[in-house]
Amino acid sequence: MTTEHARQKPAATPTDESAVLEVTGLDVHYGPRRRRRRALHDVSLSVAPGETVGIIGETGSGKSTFARTVLGLVRPSAGRIVIGGEDVGAYGTRQWRRLRRRGVVQYVFQDPLRSLDPDLTVEESLSEPLLIQGVPRQEAADRVRTFLARVQLSEDLLDRLPGELSGGQRQRVSVARALVTEPKLVILDEPVSALDSANRVQILQILKDLRAAGTALVFISHDLGSVAGVADRIAVLYQGELVEVGAARDVITDPRHVYTRLLVGSAPTLRTASADRAERDRLRALLHA
Repeated sequence: MTTEHARQKPAATPTDESAVLEVTGLDVHYGPRRRRRRALHDVSLSVAPGETVGIIGETGSGKSTFARTVLGLVRPSAGRIVIGGEDVGAYGTRQWRRLRRRGVVQYVFQDPLRSLDPDLTVEESLSEPLLIQGVPRQEAADRVRTFLARVQLSEDLLDRLPGELSGGQRQRVSVARALVTEPKLVILDEPVSALDSANRVQILQILKDLRAAGTALVFISHDLGSVAGVADRIAVLYQGELVEVGAARDVITDPRHVYTRLLVGSAPTLRTASADRAERDRLRALLHA
């Protein structure tokens, strides 16, 4: 293995008690012991209030497993997960249900039809998490309109069902639903990959504007160009390991790991003159040597 190919484990982010999300030494394995498959290995990452951290990697790199583990949908094999000061790694179903009902952490799916009840209107979908928390009905209605405006949607859509909305409108409703409880952390798993370019730009701009409100975002995608447009920091996952973490500009302009250089060279909007086909072929050879 060449020196350039060697994967240097990025330094773990120092423990920060003010972090909204603090993940330390996270391992996830699937399958029986003799045929166990490693999905994540020794992943450490923190997210500060108001910060957007992009997680980038190809299919099978562990991105969605990371999201599902942080959300309590997958049990970690090892490691520690702290959300809003609560150590949630060993939480059971009831504890997670209480945490979600409090709106501490929310999730936006790639396909909004997975998270929106087809039989509920936009107003009912957005009001539901607030009413579950015991928010008075009039206050809930006011907050629904506030967050609908925040995602640049008209009140004329309040009486519509998800099936009556465009793909871009449904995704913005999903974002509004995740935000209406004013969570500390929102995890977005490929939120723009199914949208056309115009809607993609609108959603990315909305996410950039959220930083001013102090909401911490984890933006998961295989598209480095989209991540680069919204993230303060970028974390690169390769075969379940975190191989590079840094300020978004540094990762884009001076990628250190060979896999990151391949990602940058393969992104049309980020590609430089030096990242031509021959260079990408060379990097692939190093990566798989």
